[in-house]
Amino acid sequence: MAALPDVDLTSTGGPSRFRGLLPAGSDPLIDEGAPSDDYRLAALIPMSGIAGIWGPSCLACATLAIEQWNAADGIRGRRVNLTVVDASDESDALEDELSRLVEDGAIDGIVGMHTSSVRQRVTDVVGAGVPFVYTPLYEGGALPRGVMAIGDTPQRQLLPALDWLTSRYRLRRWYLIGNDYCWPRRSHALAERALARAGCEVVGSRYVPLGSCDAQRLIDEVRSSSAQAVLMSLVGQDAVDFSRAFGDAGLADRVLRLSCAIEENGLLAIGPEHTEGLFVASSYFASLSTERNGAFRERYWSRFGERAPVLNALGQSTYEGVAFLRGLLGGRAPRGAAVEFDSVRSTRWASNADKATPIYLAQADGMSFNVIRALSAPG
Repeated sequence: MAALPDVDLTSTGGPSRFRGLLPAGSDPLIDEGAPSDDYRLAALIPMSGIAGIWGPSCLACATLAIEQWNAADGIRGRRVNLTVVDASDESDALEDELSRLVEDGAIDGIVGMHTSSVRQRVTDVVGAGVPFVYTPLYEGGALPRGVMAIGDTPQRQLLPALDWLTSRYRLRRWYLIGNDYCWPRRSHALAERALARAGCEVVGSRYVPLGSCDAQRLIDEVRSSSAQAVLMSLVGQDAVDFSRAFGDAGLADRVLRLSCAIEENGLLAIGPEHTEGLFVASSYFASLSTERNGAFRERYWSRFGERAPVLNALGQSTYEGVAFLRGLLGGRAPRGAAVEFDSVRSTRWASNADKATPIYLAQADGMSFNVIRALSAPG
């Protein structure tokens, strides 16, 4: 097994915080000072807090992408060096760490896989001087200059899923639950308008602070609302806690749930006894039977072995973020044309406003997702 690329973890409070996140013998090497001619890439990943469940998969996928980049001679002979920064919502040190790295000239590019609320904190510090590839699903709309978002947006991800489920199961009463920041609020505003056009009623709506999900109160509200379905825009541990309580309350077999943010890590944490009637819309599932995903899974499992972090949409997006930056810096596409890069999802990206990926709808089946239909094809 080849060694992992040089990874500087000192900016996140020390290497001990990341030991054990990858299989035994695969911990990232710690570079106490990358050569000045290296290309210094910062991976902003939540490694703690409610979104920390995503961290190991993101780190593994970013590592795989950087290894492939360096094996292909890096950036015209320049080695790509990775610095990992804990981009959790709870991190009080994020701005100070980023400011130090920027002031020291220690960042040439950023790949970020974290919430939109953290993205806003990052852009306030970094500005437009450093290329910033933002990888996960997000709320859409205009972003600051220099931010290239390759993830799913509600118009292509959420709305087709709402439309299909509402029609297929004759749903007329929806309850909307989300964390209290821009992605859930923007998504739910679009959902409310779409549901109204379909003749549906939103019988309740609630936003909860990140990390402060009173699951029992939410369950009581859903039950008293007589909702037939719940749009659940909770992230990380909040989604896990709510879903467990939902199953324990006996609602899973009576009230359908739709999420755009639960992935395979979350599914495992929720447990198969709590996932009946859970649907997820996404551009990636580990179970996708496409040629590109088959090749990606083979590379991933060959590299990290059977104890590797589980593959999922958010981890895979970090792989694509690094691959996208590689394609962008390669500069082979004409100006205004789509960036050519190794996209497992078959993503086409010419700008934040001109991009598309296939979107799929899956249903939880025990401890995995069963993809039941394609909702949209690449644009």
